[in-house]
Amino acid sequence: MTYEFLQNYWWVLIALLGGLLVALMFVQGANLHLGNRALTDTQKRMVLNSTGRKWELTFTTLVTFGGAFFASFPLFYSTSFGGAYWVWVLLLITFVFQAVAYEFQNKKGNLLGVKGFRVALMVNGLLAPFLVGTAVGTFFTGSDFTVNKIAIADPSAPVISTWGNGWHGLEALGQYHAVLLGCTLMMLAAILGALYVLNNVDDDAIHAQMRRTVRMSIIPFLFFFLSWTVILLVSRGYAVDPAGVVSLEPFKYWHNLIAMPAVLVMLLAGVLLVLASLWLGAFSQSRKGIWFAMPGTVLVVMAVFFLAGFNGTAYYPSCTDLQSSLTIRNSSSSYFTLKVMSWVSLLIPFVVTYIAFAWHAMDRKKITADEIEGTEHKY
Repeated sequence: MTYEFLQNYWWVLIALLGGLLVALMFVQGANLHLGNRALTDTQKRMVLNSTGRKWELTFTTLVTFGGAFFASFPLFYSTSFGGAYWVWVLLLITFVFQAVAYEFQNKKGNLLGVKGFRVALMVNGLLAPFLVGTAVGTFFTGSDFTVNKIAIADPSAPVISTWGNGWHGLEALGQYHAVLLGCTLMMLAAILGALYVLNNVDDDAIHAQMRRTVRMSIIPFLFFFLSWTVILLVSRGYAVDPAGVVSLEPFKYWHNLIAMPAVLVMLLAGVLLVLASLWLGAFSQSRKGIWFAMPGTVLVVMAVFFLAGFNGTAYYPSCTDLQSSLTIRNSSSSYFTLKVMSWVSLLIPFVVTYIAFAWHAMDRKKITADEIEGTEHKY
């Protein structure tokens, strides 16, 4: 295994984890329905118990994604998590409130009351996918940072990465292209949530509301996604030559798509699967749309990561100093570290198998009103 192979291998794993994270954000999207006035309190608790069985998977994937990025590309971790920290702090806060809300909203004597905790879950449903999407959007728009690796030898100030403004990541809200991706993920999470509840909950009234949500979300989702995609393909990108010099190249990401036909196929296949799920969820009586949407989402997100990092591209560009931009080559861990972690990564199929088994065991019986009114443990 060459060093270049290991670097590419870990970028593929990062892309896979990113795709799984976005697909599992159906939890956030489904919780948006806790504010739906057309649902009774019992029906809202049915939705809540449906997502309550899966929210740990989303949170665990988020932590794994961050940990894998830190271990394999530590310079990105120190630059983004150390510089654009407000984005990541806000994201973690929403997930902490989510965990607390699941466990305590229906406990006697809770301080915020049921409505307060449900609002926290809804805020998580909006902010989590939006923040993740906007953060990934900066992979293409660039961020305000500089990197000086020589500084590590300065005992008085061994700081490699320096953020160029006091907003520390929130300035991405002023980059419309990054915000478009954030809005795309927010709408996608709402669609995934509706499709999941449609499949997992046995209630006709809830089914009607979920199909209504999918129908209402189709136009804004397609608008945000297509706008972001078109702008990406016609904009300048951050190209890296064999010597490691970064420069701006017109239509860079279009060139990447053409130069990597496998990525083009992944992207088209993912889009077709998501479109099929939209049809099944909005205009048919099928309840299996989620099983098209989730693999489609994973494929599209992986294709986006490949466009950002492969084919001589800086995946975390600096709009302040082009040569400070991070690439797969200049930001990865050592050969030894990547090699050792690669052996550990061989356990991933066993973990996935366990998750699939646990998922099947939890979903053998659909959520019903009788279960919510029973005495067994529930959220």
